[in-house]
Amino acid sequence: MTPAITGRTASEIADSIRALVERGTLAPGDALPPVRTLAVDLGVNRNTAVAAYRHLATTGLVEARGRAGTVIARPRAVAMEGFAADTVLRDVGSGNPDAQLIPSPARALQTIASRPVLYGEPVIDPALAAWADPWMRADLAPAQVRLTITSGAADATERLLAQSLQRDDVVALEDPCFLASIHTVRIGGYRPVAVPVDAEGMTVAGLRTAIAEGARAIVYTPRAQNPTGASLSADRAAQLRAVLGEHPYLLVIEDDHFSLLSQRPYLSIIGADHRRFAVVRSVSKFLGPDMGVAVVASDPDTAQRLAMRLTPGTTWVRHLLQRLACAQLADPEATARIAAAGRHYAARNARFAELLTRHGLPTHAGDGLSVWVALPVPARPVCEQLMRRGWLARPGDEFELDAAEPSTHVRFTVHELDDADLDALAGDVAASVAAVRAQSPGPDEHPAGRMG
Repeated sequence: MTPAITGRTASEIADSIRALVERGTLAPGDALPPVRTLAVDLGVNRNTAVAAYRHLATTGLVEARGRAGTVIARPRAVAMEGFAADTVLRDVGSGNPDAQLIPSPARALQTIASRPVLYGEPVIDPALAAWADPWMRADLAPAQVRLTITSGAADATERLLAQSLQRDDVVALEDPCFLASIHTVRIGGYRPVAVPVDAEGMTVAGLRTAIAEGARAIVYTPRAQNPTGASLSADRAAQLRAVLGEHPYLLVIEDDHFSLLSQRPYLSIIGADHRRFAVVRSVSKFLGPDMGVAVVASDPDTAQRLAMRLTPGTTWVRHLLQRLACAQLADPEATARIAAAGRHYAARNARFAELLTRHGLPTHAGDGLSVWVALPVPARPVCEQLMRRGWLARPGDEFELDAAEPSTHVRFTVHELDDADLDALAGDVAASVAAVRAQSPGPDEHPAGRMG
């Protein structure tokens, strides 16, 4: 038995191993005892040891290697949103908005000078609250709704989960999933459970399975899902509301990140009688990622808990940001630019999807800043081929939670490309797919562990 592993429950065993790693007693590459051995040594059921190892694998602390056993994982590069660092390639995988389409804050900056906010004052600026209240309430069925403010959508999700959950609690996430949501759940020590996403959004069967596995919270995107671009259909939204109607105290977090830019209607899975919910709308996609403002509409109890996790003594700078955001959102010229940006993103994505389809790669653009492209071959080698042609794209593996096989999807962010560049990229994608196909083994030489 590895020295000092203790515990009677899966959580206690996992915490014990985590502590050994933190103290340096266990190092990357060190093997853990086989499940059966650990169970015997600790006098627990084998399933308890399995659950402990599974949780540690989910959080990335250990790595299961089949017959080679379970070992302490080595640090690995974590995929992040945004531009890739130190590359000479044309980055078409960043997921960024177009800086040229973001309204200039220059005029609004002249209007926000005001007295500083003092200790004990409201977290949300009164002017922004007055603007946001009808915007948020118009789309929510529950009658009891309160607003608060956070430093962006990721900050909101982290605080909402922290005020409600404990370490090891299960959180249902879309699969594939927005990278920030994956990181927030894993860093918080929660256990993500994958809910598949199809063309109509989160699947009903997937949600039922996640609830059966003990999910205490759900984080999902109602439209312009990142990375797939999927938006809820009316039928799917109704079906998901019916499922959640049986679980009114399950925390539902809707990340409506694309809101004012979206070309799809907002359809919620939060029913009129749901008791614990939060709708999060950040301004990052249309006023700029550095704005750091998100409006949260939630039930009163969740709002109260969320407000307690915000420190009033440090919010006065954020009030300046709130006033800046409010001044722009109340400016018809700025909102016209936002609406035009949404149409531009949709048009460029649709054009790229059309070009790929012409090249024999049927693609639907969906909604959002990027296009999720299905390939007939594994994505990573296609991305490697694209790098040789001067392009940097994101393979779907980076977004997938429950990937038994290599991903066959690539996310492209192409709205800054002109027609000539779009045509060139579509041709290079088709050529890269053909190159990967040519390198693949035939049916009679298909090794079980073929590189994907």
